[in-house]
Order: sequence, then C-alpha cells, then structure tokens
Amino acid sequence: MNKSTAHPCSQSGNRSNIICLLFCLALFLTTAAPVVAEKKKEQSPDKKTAKADAQKKKSATPWVSLFNGKNLDGWKAPEFGGEGEVHVKDGNLMLEMGVDLTGVTLTKVKNLPTTNYEIELEAKRVDGTDFFCGLTFPVKKDPCSFILGGWGGSLCGISSIDGDDASQNSTTTFQTFKKNQWYKIRLQVTDHKIQAWLDGKQIVDQNLKDRKISIRYEVELSRPFGITSFATTAALKNIRLRKLTQQEVAKTAPK
Repeated sequence: MNKSTAHPCSQSGNRSNIICLLFCLALFLTTAAPVVAEKKKEQSPDKKTAKADAQKKKSATPWVSLFNGKNLDGWKAPEFGGEGEVHVKDGNLMLEMGVDLTGVTLTKVKNLPTTNYEIELEAKRVDGTDFFCGLTFPVKKDPCSFILGGWGGSLCGISSIDGDDASQNSTTTFQTFKKNQWYKIRLQVTDHKIQAWLDGKQIVDQNLKDRKISIRYEVELSRPFGITSFATTAALKNIRLRKLTQQEVAKTAPK
C-alpha cells in the first residue's frame, strides 16, 4: 500500500465531521434568524413612535404665554358692576366672588389670531356654585364663550350657537366639578369647527358651517378675549395660546 494514500475510514470520518458541522451551522442560522427578526420587529414600533413624536414637536408651532404668574400685565379687569377683586396670588390669577360677573380681559390683542389657533389653561372653583371659567374667544369676526360649571355648577357648553346659549344648544353637557381641584381646559378654533377638551376628554365638537356665532350681552366687556366667573371665586393659571399648522387645520375639515 502506498504510504501517501489516506485510509478509506479516515476519509469517511472527515466527511462525517464536515457534514455534522454544516448541519449544526444551518440549524443555528435557522433558529437565530427569527430571534433577530423578532427583536427588530419589537424595536420597530418604538422607533417609529419616537420619530413621529419628534416630527410632531418639530412641526408644531410654539406656545405663547398670556399670563406671567406675577402680575396683571397685559390684562385689565372690566367694570361689569358688582365685580369682585382681581389679583395674583401664589402665581395664580384670582377672580374673587362678586355680585354676578368678575373677570379679566386681554389688552394686548394686536397679534391675537381669530381662527386656526388653540388655547390651554387650568382653572378651579375656589368658592361658589356657578361657572368658574367663562372663556370668551374670537371665532373669525364674532366671539363666543365657553362656559364651565354654569347654571347651578355643572353645565358646560358654548354661548351662543344660532342665538342659543350654552344651556340650549348641541354643545350642552353636564360635568362634575369639585372645589379646589384644578381642571385642564383646551379649546381649538379652526375655519371649520370649535372643539374643547376637559382633562383630555372632548366635550365640544361644533361644526361652524352655516352657524351663527355670538356672545351674551353680559360679557361684551370680555371681547375679544377674556375670562369670567359668575358669583364664584376662581383661580386660573398656565394660560397660553398657539397658532395651528395647516395640517392641523386640515384634520378638522368636513370629510
């Protein structure tokens, strides 16, 4: 036998080892691939959400604060007759209980938008049983008011739609309000509708097509932007406003 010739059994053993190694490698790749794919799948939604949030923040217009928490700079207290004291306490804008209305009206209105904007603020009823936030705001050339906690303490809605106030139109709802509890208010006005949220829950979704918008005569001194309370002590803070983007306005258009 030629010494250089490998033993047949040795060749067979080498082939077996190679086949075994290839089989193990194939098995590893087969089992590992779904795990890698699953990890990518798990990470993908988070990355998409983070990207969407970043894009949203980038595209959103900046907020403008309307109350500095220190004094009444930029505001005035209308003389409704029988109004309570208006002052700042502990960073809050206070409307003390009066005989009927107490309020503040914005004086710096040169750049105040009349449509395609939104407002945010926080409000609470400190004392009394009627509305602690009567927010008067512009809707194009005509203002109206968003009432929170009126007519005995729980009624909310827009005054006025087609001449009907907050107690008599399609925006009427009843909410439970506790004394000395802050409530976050968000109100949005576009060319197409008025929307409002209370602590993140939407309570107004009013289309504007073919609707007449107006305010009650009692709050004429609140035009074009003001906040009132009725026989109630109210506290207000974090009052701010921003203009909406074209994309945000488009979302409110009729389908």
